[in-house]
Amino acid sequence: MSVAKSLCSEALGTMILLATIIGSGIMAESLSGGNVAIALLGNTLPTGAMLMVLITLFGPVSGAHFNPVVTAAFWMRGEITLPLAIGFICVQSVGGIAGSWLAHLMFEQPILQFSDTSRSGLAQYFSEFIATSGLLLVIFGGLANRPAAVPMLVGLYITAAYWFTASTSFANPAVTIARTFSDSFAGIAAGDVPYFILAQMLAVYPVVKICSWLFGASSEKDT
Repeated sequence: MSVAKSLCSEALGTMILLATIIGSGIMAESLSGGNVAIALLGNTLPTGAMLMVLITLFGPVSGAHFNPVVTAAFWMRGEITLPLAIGFICVQSVGGIAGSWLAHLMFEQPILQFSDTSRSGLAQYFSEFIATSGLLLVIFGGLANRPAAVPMLVGLYITAAYWFTASTSFANPAVTIARTFSDSFAGIAAGDVPYFILAQMLAVYPVVKICSWLFGASSEKDT
């Protein structure tokens, strides 16, 4: 596996994912006539569809993590080295922010923005823990049982999780950070970001343990 190609894959994939999340949010809000449910649906469907495309396209190159939580889980399972994991997380974060700027350019909005959309409260944070736990369960369960179905499983899971979680399922620290840079339908205030990321990261260890037990052993690190 080429490190350069893997890092490029993670950066490019995360950038496209964020451009989709934020761009579809801007489009949905502008066309929904103030109906938040329709706007959310317009934000949900492109995100789930794009995840299926991106994982299919970039999976053979880098594993198509596009998510520091997923990268951390693969590292914990011993399936990626620590230096490469750190590299993935860095380029995912940068790629996500670039994706938010790309969306703003496409919709003729100011490139540099900061969200003031509050997403606070224990229910929101707990939702992020649940959303992230479910995502990891889907990924590792899919890899164990139906590897070819993982792109579809992840896309469908995120589509559903937009609606069954109070937080609309960010489930991704890179996505969370990038969405602070967009004062749009998909935005999140910077003050809520640490709590979202903490809730997301807290899901990694227990879910890795559960998946190793449920779906078979890996070269999991002793942590």
